[in-house]
Amino acid sequence: MKAIEVSRRIWETLVEMAGIPGPRVRAWDGSEWGPSDAPATIVLRHPGALRALLLPPGDLAAGEAYVFDDVDFEGDIFSIVEFGEELGHAARARHAVPLLRLIGRLPADSRKSKAERPRVRGRLHSLRRDRQAVRHHYDTGNDFFALFLDPGLVYSCAYFLDPDEPLEVAQQRKLDLICRKLELRPGERLLDVGCGWGSLVIWAAAEYGVEATGVTLSPEQAHLAEQRVKEAGVEDRVTILCRDYREVDGSFDAIASVGMFEHVGRDQLRGYFERLHRLLTPGGRLLNHGIVTRARRRGRRRPTFVNTYVFPDGELVPVDESIARAEDAGFELRDAEALRMNYALTLRHWVANLERNHDRAVAVASEEIYRIWRLYMAGSAIAFERGNIGVFQLLLADPARPWTHGRRRWLAADDR
Repeated sequence: MKAIEVSRRIWETLVEMAGIPGPRVRAWDGSEWGPSDAPATIVLRHPGALRALLLPPGDLAAGEAYVFDDVDFEGDIFSIVEFGEELGHAARARHAVPLLRLIGRLPADSRKSKAERPRVRGRLHSLRRDRQAVRHHYDTGNDFFALFLDPGLVYSCAYFLDPDEPLEVAQQRKLDLICRKLELRPGERLLDVGCGWGSLVIWAAAEYGVEATGVTLSPEQAHLAEQRVKEAGVEDRVTILCRDYREVDGSFDAIASVGMFEHVGRDQLRGYFERLHRLLTPGGRLLNHGIVTRARRRGRRRPTFVNTYVFPDGELVPVDESIARAEDAGFELRDAEALRMNYALTLRHWVANLERNHDRAVAVASEEIYRIWRLYMAGSAIAFERGNIGVFQLLLADPARPWTHGRRRWLAADDR
């Protein structure tokens, strides 16, 4: 049987397994099959393309087949990810053996086999290895991130009150909400752990009159953050440091950690919260904003697309486990707010921005980097929408801090 006929039969089997209409397929010889009105098309670049996509089973091999152009994804990438999710959950064992036999008839050639996977070295979550892991992610290039983030370069989920409002508005609201939850006052000292390009420390200094310190492990981020601090005219109140949170000294009235604790590691979470607790003045408060998982069983860590190409050594925990580690460190939980669908919507904005700037993204980075981020962000959006992962803002405080009733103070009446 010819490779084109085998590929068509494989695809028909996959559609039956998924139980939903699949994307359209265009093969290397120009032939096409699948729904003519499908929102997306999978392009098979060569006779072994489906074998490269499906073997070994899992998101790592599938992602690499896309990144290294065994296949291409045209159109709505979210629909392709959703189709893949359905395949991953398809409990139809009767298809497994016939499908593997069909896949085995395709040529074993693949472009992904020539690629070298990125690696970080050293003891897990040592200072040296964490620097490697963070710089792998964030030193992709400031110009690359600017192509899909809002003008404020806020790289965490926005806070939407209306799904149709601009991303920039929702991101500014998120920055302001963090400051309000921390009840910042002029002259107070704020530490932003994982400050990115300085968006929060600039906002807090300009709008709330605090003295802010931002720390990041990325030299590229730190350099641009310092420039942005000067442009905002708050260099007398903001300091940017390129260092690990474990290397920070001093005393702070409030600490924000936004989109950073996913890098910390499950076994290091208590030490992380203990370190931040020691940096706070008596009665101080911490706003911890981070992604969590619903998976409770701690299985053997295996390579995935995200932890190989996007977040080396990243690890998610359930929200109750992060709360428990914070309480073990001496904090009291004062408020917890779920922002899951806010992150899904934010990611859809980012993907749209990145796709709109495809040519510029390839020019400042590469086609491979563009595809890694397009797939990673689309996959993350679907994971948030399906509830596989979530994101929480935890407001944590010294138990001796006076109690404040109600939430009305946290949203400005004129926040639009």
